[in-house]
Amino acid sequence: MEFPIIDGIPILHANVRGQVDAYLLHLIAREDLPHEIETLISDAAGPGSAYDSMKQAMSSYAWDHYEFGASEPSLSEGAVAAKHRPGSASRCLIQAIEKSGKLPSNTVSLDVGCATGGTTFDVAGKFRGLVLGVGLNFSLLRIAARVLREGRVVYPRRQGGVVYERREFSVSLAEADRVDFWCCDACCLPLGPDSLGFVSALNVLDCVPSPLSLLKEIEASLVSEGKLAVCCPYDWSPAATPLEEWLGGHSQRGQNQGDSASILEALLTPGALPGSLEKLRMIDSEPDIPWSVRVHARSFAEYQAHLVVAQKYA
Repeated sequence: MEFPIIDGIPILHANVRGQVDAYLLHLIAREDLPHEIETLISDAAGPGSAYDSMKQAMSSYAWDHYEFGASEPSLSEGAVAAKHRPGSASRCLIQAIEKSGKLPSNTVSLDVGCATGGTTFDVAGKFRGLVLGVGLNFSLLRIAARVLREGRVVYPRRQGGVVYERREFSVSLAEADRVDFWCCDACCLPLGPDSLGFVSALNVLDCVPSPLSLLKEIEASLVSEGKLAVCCPYDWSPAATPLEEWLGGHSQRGQNQGDSASILEALLTPGALPGSLEKLRMIDSEPDIPWSVRVHARSFAEYQAHLVVAQKYA
């Protein structure tokens, strides 16, 4: 096997060819084009194109991860935007860390589905030791890697339609020397068992092919007394997760009546369900975490995410 390192980001995937093929546009997208040329390409590609979808994801995630701490706040946002605050992921993570308590010493922390990396830096600011952010979306990882390398956030922020403004500003990262970003599949981590002290997985369960497999992979990777913080709005889609793998969202005739939150909590309660994990046990939860996602300058999506903190027992 060959595992390439592109823009300082190692691609450590069991199926490198498939990963490269799925994210080819992200890998070869240029960042050195003049703004006028880039906007022309955006116009020509049009709405709903792979190029537009890539930029939309960059816009939404970077806005939430970094705009709340921007040293040069934007003056172009309107009245609708004033009602919504970036930083939902960070606020959720801080609650999770507070509920997690003390971690085993000399362990590595993992931020699963790190996107543009803001939450990875948050973990490094709260826990000692090395912190690794992992994800599959290479264009989001590239933003995170630039922040790590240059202390600078650069991303396209959607204003409406296929109109994007270029946002660029500096951020201060005191703990960056303990952070790295890898492109890898969270359901098949390139790590040994019993190697992690803390894992955060924010809004990831409804974005993977098998949420239960992800939980089992994390359980195996945690050391004894290691902690997991998992948060999810259960925005299920068959495009990301086959219906059979959903944790709830269907089978309302069953004991849990299709309620995803109660099923996740049962899976993290040994013996509660046939598929419950054996060593990972829920220690705290928060049912309604407010979460804002910026679509464009006049549109925001609001979620109520479910936060669960669990601990691994020997």
